[in-house]
Amino acid sequence: MNKLYFLIICLFTCLPIQAQETIDGTLMHDNELREYTLYVPSSYDGSAEAPLLFNFHGYTSNAGQQMFYGNFLELADTHGFIIVHPQGLLDANGITHFNAEWQSDVDDIGFSSALIDKIASDYSIDLSRVYSTGMSNGGFMSYTLACRLSDRFAAIASVTGTMTIPQLGNCTAERAVPVMEIHGTQDLTVPYEGSDWMAAVDDVVAFWVDNNNCDPDPVVTDMPDTNSSDGSTVTRYVYSNGDDNSSVELYQVVGGAHTWPGTAFNFPGTNQDINASALIWEFFSQYNLDGAISSTEDLGHSQILAYPNPTTHQITIDGLQFNDHIQIHTLTGQKLSSYKAMDGLMTIDLNHLPKGGYLLCVTSDIQSWTEVIFKID
Repeated sequence: MNKLYFLIICLFTCLPIQAQETIDGTLMHDNELREYTLYVPSSYDGSAEAPLLFNFHGYTSNAGQQMFYGNFLELADTHGFIIVHPQGLLDANGITHFNAEWQSDVDDIGFSSALIDKIASDYSIDLSRVYSTGMSNGGFMSYTLACRLSDRFAAIASVTGTMTIPQLGNCTAERAVPVMEIHGTQDLTVPYEGSDWMAAVDDVVAFWVDNNNCDPDPVVTDMPDTNSSDGSTVTRYVYSNGDDNSSVELYQVVGGAHTWPGTAFNFPGTNQDINASALIWEFFSQYNLDGAISSTEDLGHSQILAYPNPTTHQITIDGLQFNDHIQIHTLTGQKLSSYKAMDGLMTIDLNHLPKGGYLLCVTSDIQSWTEVIFKID
């Protein structure tokens, strides 16, 4: 992974970013000067409370590398959330890390809570919509926050991370926490089957399904194999109907390695059938601290349905209202096409789009609804 991160350092400096939207901040916590990188989308003007997304880097990595490797920047611009990329401190071996209840005396739980308070004092933040995700050690950290700060984090997602075995017996989540795990079956760094101290992915999923009181039998979907050259496929498992309408989702990347699916840094073993960042944000956007957000009620709609999904050439949207705005975006947030609803039912031709995943967005004057759709041959 050190080679991977070195290449990211060399590459991400060439990617465009508006400097005025990226702030390097510091915070004194537990007698340590802690650092973080904040990304504020250009749409933010302080007039409305914005969701806050924590994006934790992996072991040996840093905040700047994770900002581009597990990239949410374009999604933040499109959907108006603020991103904080915390910087881990050095462990006893001199390696950057987050103390996900490992053998370390760094107070990263308290640091995360203090960061929420700091950012909320500087920006207008919706404190009911604070989320955590991360790569590897950052995934471990996100699970730790779900266990120890469930009153502050509405939902979490882990990419190539898991929990320690002791955590499975010591987790003290005080509510149903929606959880997503994205993990490769050929991950040699954090094995899918676990190790002598890392819990197996299936055991972690089972723990949160039980914690949230979700249906024990998942809905299983084989995701479209849109990139046959990446050496992997994806199966999605969704455990629904938990307390407060919570859910647990697993994207099992069959043949995938210790990598972030959909990243622009296409290292060996990286799945390109899905975009982890887009799927994570779509998952997070469904929840706040009270549970599932009823976006269709906010829109004034009884229910919005988009079908068939996956589809071969067209998508039908049911439940629209007059003058609703419909947009299709790439999974990184680039707008491809837009339409205006004239009736409750609308069919959109997708023949002009290549096979792959897209964001379908329906927006009224009040609120928006988003779903990931897939076009297959």
